[in-house]
Amino acid sequence: MKFEKHFRVTGEARAEVGKELRRRYESGATVRELADETGRSYGAVHQLLAESGAALRARGGGSQKLVREMRSGRR
Repeated sequence: MKFEKHFRVTGEARAEVGKELRRRYESGATVRELADETGRSYGAVHQLLAESGAALRARGGGSQKLVREMRSGRR
């Protein structure tokens, strides 16, 4: 999912985008990866994740072991 530059996501579409970003973030993607893939800023993606109720990881991410476990479905 990529957005036009300066395209505002509002209303129901914003909630849907937030849900999709949350799903991908909780599957192990980083905020930076999601920002690069969508063409949005780090701050915009962070805000959408927060609005969607995602449990944001601490800066620097989790340990690599945790990330591997999450991606393999063990967590």
